[in-house]
Amino acid sequence: MRQFGLVTRLLRVLVHLKNGGTSLVLRQVEDTFEIVHWGAALGDIDEKSLAIAGRAVMHGALDVNPSNLILREHSRGWIGHPALRGHRSGKSVANWFVCKNVDAKSDQATITLEDKTAGLEISVQYLLDAHGILKINSKVTNIADGDYTLEHLLNWLPLAPQADEILDFYGHWTKERQPQRREIAYGLTTREGFEGRSGHDYTITQIALTKATNFNQGEVWSMGVAWSGNNIHHVEKLIDRSKSIGAGEYLLPGEVILAKGESYEAPAVIAGYSSNGLDGITNAHYGHIRARKNHPSRPRPLTLNMWEAVYFDHNFEKLSAMVNKAAEIGVERVVLDDGWFGARRDDKQGLGDWVVSKDVWPNGLKPLADLVNSKGMEFGLWFEGEMIQIDSDVYRAHPDWVLQETGRMPVAGRTQQVIDLTNPGAYSHVLEQVDAVLKSCKISYIKWDHNRWLTDPISAGRAVVRKQTQAIYNLFDELKKRNPGLEIESCSSGGGRIDLGMIDHADRFWTSDQNDPLERQYIQRWTAMVIPPEMLGTHVGPTHGHQTHRTAEISF
Repeated sequence: MRQFGLVTRLLRVLVHLKNGGTSLVLRQVEDTFEIVHWGAALGDIDEKSLAIAGRAVMHGALDVNPSNLILREHSRGWIGHPALRGHRSGKSVANWFVCKNVDAKSDQATITLEDKTAGLEISVQYLLDAHGILKINSKVTNIADGDYTLEHLLNWLPLAPQADEILDFYGHWTKERQPQRREIAYGLTTREGFEGRSGHDYTITQIALTKATNFNQGEVWSMGVAWSGNNIHHVEKLIDRSKSIGAGEYLLPGEVILAKGESYEAPAVIAGYSSNGLDGITNAHYGHIRARKNHPSRPRPLTLNMWEAVYFDHNFEKLSAMVNKAAEIGVERVVLDDGWFGARRDDKQGLGDWVVSKDVWPNGLKPLADLVNSKGMEFGLWFEGEMIQIDSDVYRAHPDWVLQETGRMPVAGRTQQVIDLTNPGAYSHVLEQVDAVLKSCKISYIKWDHNRWLTDPISAGRAVVRKQTQAIYNLFDELKKRNPGLEIESCSSGGGRIDLGMIDHADRFWTSDQNDPLERQYIQRWTAMVIPPEMLGTHVGPTHGHQTHRTAEISF
């Protein structure tokens, strides 16, 4: 540990994190820190062995040209995107953060910096695990009187000169995670998501690589934000040819305003390096994810979801025959999908009323659940608890529970609106109704859908994507706490909301609504770039596909 008062210019602090075949090297530069190296593991180093030349001062520019400062302040001469952006009613917009403390070990370091003029303190924590995955946590605290409006706090890492291409992923419903690989051009290459969720077009991670890199050879650098709300992924190439990669949460105007003493903790950034091609990045992520205490440990159950077999036509006799056949062929989990609750006889009504329909299930779900469990299988159930429809009892009682700009109903999506989980009453309604259904019979598994973008994510006049995202994390965790052993599958109109944040709250992802096997194998392949296959549902669909209408024999 080193306490910083007036930083000496004679002795420079050097921090070298080394683990999992990767090194991160940070070096004191006057009263701040720069990132000297992120990539292949280095041996013992000191100032002389690094022998790193400074960046050239360009003619017609400033008298300084700083290298890879961890906060990238413009006031220090950095010409790219800064790590922090914000203001105090239009003031305190130029930052100069001074290091006040460094706490470093062999595999982790926390650097704390302060800008007394702006009244801000920032801490950045780097954790490098045994798989070579670097996790970055950052926090900004308002230490002065008055409010500070935060626009963004992003985490950045430098890229090596030989990194000259980007690989990321785009997509839409039934065609998620499609790869695109292209040159790192001058300027900013950006992937941003404004859906209020990590949608079908979400990249999960953004990858830099060399032109020669393939699956099993070549260098790769990856970075993804562990977050399920609005998001940013950047790759930047400046005119001096330096390159860097950054990621973080995309904040809407006024979404984070810090009073004195309040802090904003940015979503963690997950970064990886491989000298063994794309497969090396995959292996590193798998090792990192599988080392979590909450990672699924038992073999994944073979699951039958009955949606495409019956849609809204719920009939106990018909479903019982399917359950009996499923048990015969070795199915281990049976999931009843949409249509069991409230007035939900079609997709235009009932969302938000999480009570078993007496019209369809006069004796409740217990008879079906008991039948499934008696066959040695688990019973699962579908919910879409973040949504609400105008034609529902809950909306008629609480129209104010819709996320909306005051006095203006948002455009509909599948006739749905979004329920405001930042409202304590709405949150309690969803939690208690879902929990009551789970306790009404033996339910081991829920499939949780999310079919609508957040076009007007406003509560009481303020943007709340961040709070809405935190609310669903909390709700999932509370449901699991109340119902030990419960597993949750994250579904978002198919393969949306698959990200490195939701992975800590869900046990499985519905990878896509696409059941055409030719299309699906491609979606599975690229989703598995960083998500282990045991967390990715892969489905055997009908012979005649409901999405592409292609015919595929069961042998295929």
